Order: sequence, then C-alpha cells, then structure tokens
Amino acid sequence: MNRHAWVLIGIASLAPASNAAADPDTQAPGQRVAAAGSQPSVAGPTENVTGRVRVDPLFAADAAIAASSAYVTFEPGARSAWHTHPAGQRLVVTAGVGLTQEWGKPIQVIRPGDVVVCPPGVRHWHGAGPRTAMTHLAVTGVVEGKSVEWMQKVSDEEYNRHVGL
Repeated sequence: MNRHAWVLIGIASLAPASNAAADPDTQAPGQRVAAAGSQPSVAGPTENVTGRVRVDPLFAADAAIAASSAYVTFEPGARSAWHTHPAGQRLVVTAGVGLTQEWGKPIQVIRPGDVVVCPPGVRHWHGAGPRTAMTHLAVTGVVEGKSVEWMQKVSDEEYNRHVGL
C-alpha cells in the first residue's frame, strides 16, 4: 500500500486528478474537476486501524486550501486508532451507524447526516458500529504538511463500551 495515499484522517500527500485549464482572458486558473473513480481506493494501514477500512480519496491539501478530504468506509467493528489533528477535522456521516469517542468522555453513536467536529489537538477515535458498516466524508486540516498524530489502537474493551446499538 502506498502510505502517501492513506487519508483515513487526511494525509495531505494525495494528488487529485485534474483537467485544469487556465482562463484565457485572465490567465487565472480555472475550475478543476477530478473525475469520480480517477483515484484508486486504498486500505487503511493495519498500524492505524482495527478491522477493514477503505479510503476513497477526494482531494489533497494545496496552496488554495489547507485541507484534504476522503470518503472512509469502516466495515462492522472496524475503527481508527486514537489520534489528534493539528488543524482539526470535520466528519459527515453518509451511511450506516458508527461510533466516536473523545478521550475521557463516553462513546457517541453517529448516523447519516451527523457532523462530527474534531477541534485541533483533541484526542479521539471513530469507526463503525458492531453490526453495520459506516461511511463518512472526512475533511481534515493540514499544518506544515501534517494532518494527524497517531496514537495507540482502541482496545476491544474500550470499543465494546458502546451504547444504544
């Protein structure tokens, strides 16, 4: 797996597909469209996730916006390791039922349409519920090329403290 392609939590080194063209009247860059499916899906690296996780990259951070984005799908029981983001992250749940937890606080159930705001430096994890997959759109800020600080994996004991599923 190409480590630079991993964007579970917004690794900023993805290069988006582009058919950019300059506006001939102003010489300013024009709108770009990255065709759906033009970037391969990648598996989440085993050192940062538990279970099966698929990442579908959308865009990388660049000079115009200091954020990267991807759709991330967690199979039932799959989850990220504990981590923080130097510039924060936003998650929009698009399918399934998931779980998220901030360090020292209870696990929260997340469903389609829910938006999770992860402020800079807040230790947390997120993933699928035990019986259903969960997909979210992740938009992750980048500071000096860094978007995530990984920590230890979420243990089965920590994960199994979920409620309401």
